[in-house]
Amino acid sequence: MGQASGVGMKIVHVSTEDISGGAARAAHRLHTGLRTMGHDSSMFVVNRRSKDPYVTAFDASMDWGSRIRRRIRREQVRRDFVRYAASRPAGIEIFSDDRSEFGSDVAKHLPSCDVLNLHWVARYVDYEGFFSTVPERTPVVWRIADMNPITGGCHVDEGCGRFLSGCGACPQLGSTQADDLSSQVWGRKRKTFEAVDAHRLHLVALNRWMKGNLADHPFLRKFPVTIIPNGVDTEMFAPRDRRFAREILGLPQDATILLFIAVMAEMPYKGFSMLAQALAGLSDVKNLCVVSVGIGKPELGIPIPHVHLGYVTDDRVLVLAYNAADVFVVPALYDNSPNTILEAMACGIPVAAFATGGIPDMVREGTTGLLSPRYDVEALRAAIKDLLVRPDKRQGMGARSREVAVQDYTLPLQTSRYVELYRSLLSPVKWSTDNVSG
Repeated sequence: MGQASGVGMKIVHVSTEDISGGAARAAHRLHTGLRTMGHDSSMFVVNRRSKDPYVTAFDASMDWGSRIRRRIRREQVRRDFVRYAASRPAGIEIFSDDRSEFGSDVAKHLPSCDVLNLHWVARYVDYEGFFSTVPERTPVVWRIADMNPITGGCHVDEGCGRFLSGCGACPQLGSTQADDLSSQVWGRKRKTFEAVDAHRLHLVALNRWMKGNLADHPFLRKFPVTIIPNGVDTEMFAPRDRRFAREILGLPQDATILLFIAVMAEMPYKGFSMLAQALAGLSDVKNLCVVSVGIGKPELGIPIPHVHLGYVTDDRVLVLAYNAADVFVVPALYDNSPNTILEAMACGIPVAAFATGGIPDMVREGTTGLLSPRYDVEALRAAIKDLLVRPDKRQGMGARSREVAVQDYTLPLQTSRYVELYRSLLSPVKWSTDNVSG
């Protein structure tokens, strides 16, 4: 994409993290893409982990009154949640309140900008404090990275569906009470968003599935929604020499490698146990090796070689992992739009996955991979086997995956879509196509 021919827009991205986790990495990729196009993009985060000079860590007010207020808010949230410590089932995602200890301070400390873009903001942005304080003249775009903005606290609802009717009796809290914490969070969110004019907030869904959730939502459906998929650096994530990748990672050269990646590898909804069940019926596939990446080593429990590479944050190492693999598998039972799928596709690796969330938007059945009905272990096993034992088929799908990634999921394309959205929200007089070209 070309550089700005005039004055670029000033965009501030608000995110809990800058590079840790899939949602943060996606936000940082968008931010860097905007800077490449000549726009003044910066990130405003609570946990700064990169060395990017355009990422600023939120510096909370340290006067006595502010510290006392934060402590009171923090203690209130803690007390409300601790009641469910004993009843909450093990092995599920985090649960995040709509309140934050920072109250309205985040909005008060924001750098001046033309557009605010929210990303994954759990435990950072206080909903009521933020939306009641942000200047009305500043458009707000929110990229919905997971389900937390639309629920009463969970980030993955695991098919519960109560977010459409007020939550309560939350299975992720182990609650049977209608007026539990999830219901209270949901009610406060409703009150906050009912006070926000429809033109003040524009939502970005990563896929058709999330757009459908937003269209059906009781208090979010009034806001306009645009689908903009995440993008991937197709120059970084690209086909590389397989033998070299395996040599660097210490993986067997003669194996057929099945790759699994998840930040929290042992989280049940990521489906590693489903993968293990599927592989239990593939003892006839010769030289099969499973390689996994993520926090915690999930147990395969069957006599198939399993190499766990641990938690990887360096894109250069991830590129090696994808290129060392023959097939990338995503057995997630619930998910939004995993960046890992785009990364695998860009590296020319076919994908076998359950058809859940936004995954069918990326994995095109029979073209870039194979999809199975959620929970259907036999179908997943058949899909994996089909790709493992047919090198010609997986190579053809891998080549097509690369083509689709380059055609539909590049960072410049994603960035240009956001630029178009930002322009539409700003004054056409101030931000005409004569001022900024992309």
